[in-house]
Amino acid sequence: MRRSIAYSALALVCALPRLGVLLQERNRILAGFTEKSDTIARMFVDHGTFGFVPGAPSAYTQPLYAWFLIPIDWTLGSKWWAIGGVQIGVAVSTAWLVYEIGARVLGPRAGLAAAAISTLNPYLFWHDVHVNREIVDQLVAAALVLLTLAVVERPTWPRAALLGVVSGVSMLGNSRLVFLPILCALYVAWRLPRARATAVVAGLVLAGAAVAVAPWLVRNKASVGCWTITTDGRAMWKANNPGTYHLLSSGQWIDNVGPNPPRPPRGSGGYYTPEEANGIWLRTNGASKIRPDECLEMRFYQHLALEYWRHHPGGKAKLAALSARLLWQPNARETVDRNGAGGQLDVGRRVIEPAYMWTVYVLAAVGLFVAPPSFVVLALLLLAYQTAAALAFVGATRYRVSWDFLLAILAAAALERALVKARAQ
Repeated sequence: MRRSIAYSALALVCALPRLGVLLQERNRILAGFTEKSDTIARMFVDHGTFGFVPGAPSAYTQPLYAWFLIPIDWTLGSKWWAIGGVQIGVAVSTAWLVYEIGARVLGPRAGLAAAAISTLNPYLFWHDVHVNREIVDQLVAAALVLLTLAVVERPTWPRAALLGVVSGVSMLGNSRLVFLPILCALYVAWRLPRARATAVVAGLVLAGAAVAVAPWLVRNKASVGCWTITTDGRAMWKANNPGTYHLLSSGQWIDNVGPNPPRPPRGSGGYYTPEEANGIWLRTNGASKIRPDECLEMRFYQHLALEYWRHHPGGKAKLAALSARLLWQPNARETVDRNGAGGQLDVGRRVIEPAYMWTVYVLAAVGLFVAPPSFVVLALLLLAYQTAAALAFVGATRYRVSWDFLLAILAAAALERALVKARAQ
């Protein structure tokens, strides 16, 4: 199969259902369930500040998705068709990368099947056109896997450095991937035969990651006050406190911490979060500009999270088990305040998505035994890393979907083997 035909078919298979959802959801794309990156992008376009309040630079979220939104808002405006349309383009690009991975590992036919299985995930039809950072995380994850395979196949210095840069970019999209460059370097070292070349290539991977992340770290030290990818330590505390298990098990999300969460002392500079400072700035029509001490707040909440681990190991173990289940459950995570509750979206969450994921899980389990062992090891390492991150933080469908294409490739391997056997009979 020619690459151009595969690309055209995947573009149609990927774009058409998402375009239908985009048109149906057009009045709700920007009306709610947006995230901090959207606020930052608008603030940067309107006031030239990468933050929540004019003149107060922030590191209160991973920057990658905000960087993605800024040129869209700047050139096309913060419009539903602009954000949704560009994100559909990103989804198509991700499908193409998954095809390239599958074609390299299994052959073009199986690669096309893998990309189709991956992009036809019903959860992504809705998720990919709304304001969600995972749309960019998916693209970076697929690029990272493709580059890892390329480095192992032909370990040139430029490829190794580029893999490092992409692994660093993945950290800027999701700070939980902070150890991913090390994992990639170790996998490459395991796959390469010569010790000297292995050390050089693995070192280039780590150096590339450092080059990608360093400017952001330096900026945060100079403008915010500390060396960090994100100052949102409160998210870590929300996922690790004595009330988290009850929230998650009762159908709520970790953001529902109640009206009086613990805070740094009033007047310390860390009492208000950057998001709260943005709300105050909006309510006062710009008259009140609060610049929170994000570094102080980060350390405060990180300390609380670590104290929870230290003093409640049993509770943390119970919470970790729940997080793992929430990460891997086939049905989409439902919260009491979910979008579209009681409507067609719930049918998708409870019926369509589980049917799709159970099929993928079963086929992927078979694929573990028929896909090339070296790829199986890479897939298991990456999926295990995501599980470990969920154990430390929290698990949810949206955190898993960026890496579900690995399951799709394993599923395609099972289908390819079944087709070959059927034709041989």
